[in-house]
Amino acid sequence: MSQTTSFTNPTESGELLSIPLAYNPANSQTTASHLIYSLFPEWTPAKGGRGVKFVRFTDGITNTLLKCVHNPPPGLSPEETRQFEDDNSVLLRAYGHDTGILIDRERECTSHLLLSQHGLAPALLARFSNGLLYRFVAGHVCSVDDLAVPKTWTAVAKRLGQWHGVLPRHDTNSMDESSVDLWYVLQKWISALPVGTDAEKSQRAQLQNELEILQKPKSAGGYGIRGQDGGVGLVTGHCDLLSGNVIVLPSKGSEERSVHFIDYEYATPVERAFDIANHMSEWGGFECDYKKLPGRGVRRDFIRVYLNSFHEHAKDGVETTEEEVEQLMTEVDLFRGVPGFYWGIWALIQATISQIDFDYAEYALIRLGEYHAWKDSENVFREQVWARE
Repeated sequence: MSQTTSFTNPTESGELLSIPLAYNPANSQTTASHLIYSLFPEWTPAKGGRGVKFVRFTDGITNTLLKCVHNPPPGLSPEETRQFEDDNSVLLRAYGHDTGILIDRERECTSHLLLSQHGLAPALLARFSNGLLYRFVAGHVCSVDDLAVPKTWTAVAKRLGQWHGVLPRHDTNSMDESSVDLWYVLQKWISALPVGTDAEKSQRAQLQNELEILQKPKSAGGYGIRGQDGGVGLVTGHCDLLSGNVIVLPSKGSEERSVHFIDYEYATPVERAFDIANHMSEWGGFECDYKKLPGRGVRRDFIRVYLNSFHEHAKDGVETTEEEVEQLMTEVDLFRGVPGFYWGIWALIQATISQIDFDYAEYALIRLGEYHAWKDSENVFREQVWARE
């Protein structure tokens, strides 16, 4: 039998390795090899290893993601080769250009370690100057269409309920303007928008006003969305559950499907309904194909599964009722326009910093349009699909 690499979880060893090297996309294979061999010198041919091959994943539009595989020994069957590669692979994630404007990398690392402690993330093996190295999770990446498959969305709802039930929750009343949560992140992003022209100044002022209206109580003329947490507090949200961040784990035949979430750079305390509404908005993919969004019936079933899982993992002894399901349905409806606001602002920043070939400016217009359609109660196609049973 072939030997596999022993991966140590840094939360057990007490220390996370920091490698004083960087990944350079212009010299991808060489710089990635240096990073991997710093972590696993025994993989180098000079030390008896068989070298490394790289598989590039292209599902994201922010970071570079490489699967780094220790080449298998000769003589293995195809099945043994696949198993060896799964057991001897590491993911290298290099941050996109200037994405520190959008993402707190220290918080991301802390989140990953916390999730790993709870068995909700693969072992984080090392960090380097512009990225992370962590254990590979065997399985296949969801496609956009996969998200609408009942077995898949049931597994996503269960996993999300587990996340929200197991991970720390925060008392909404104890949060203030300095507390890191969804609203803090939105404020940080709006403050980072360019103001070099009159049009940019006007745009930022308008978005700032929208953010304040979202948070103001209804009695003060706002929407009163901030703090609508269903009485459970702010959960630790993933906040980026697009299809590419959902991994379907291997299963045999008719076994119940299980999924794993990856990429925790946007994880933060959040109202649970935002995390759910945000995931459901991703059923349309980057193309924003609204006909794929879940209708009320599917959302209700998703929420029922989610709540059962939440209570199971929170160990609160609560039995899910239809009243509770309808309450969360209402919360998710209330938040359905916020993901468009969130990702619209994100895309405006990406349009100024990203070196990736993606039309962020157009994407910003589409996503902010979703927010305004919700806010202004426009009878547009997306709202019609959302309202269908």
